Amino acid sequence: MNRQLITQEEFASVQEAQAGISRLFEKARKKGKFIRIMRNQEPLGVLIPNEVWESLLEDFEASLSRGYKKDIADSRNSKIRYSSNEIKKMISYNND
Repeated sequence: MNRQLITQEEFASVQEAQAGISRLFEKARKKGKFIRIMRNQEPLGVLIPNEVWESLLEDFEASLSRGYKKDIADSRNSKIRYSSNEIKKMISYNND
């Protein structure tokens, strides 16, 4: 999941959820977002389409792996540093 979570969030009222939860799930699925359900400006919970949920789980599981944690620790201990432009080039090269 490459986008930040905050850009994947939309809001709906309890009334909207009660009126058509299937419609909200479909809207979220099409946009690749999740929907926070609100009542009187208070968050109650989140509707997450299955594809988004699976992606979140995959990212979470990867973050718990020993190899991932070791790679992060090694990177933090390394003296090698990259500029943001170098990183952008690496990312665009890997996504081609």
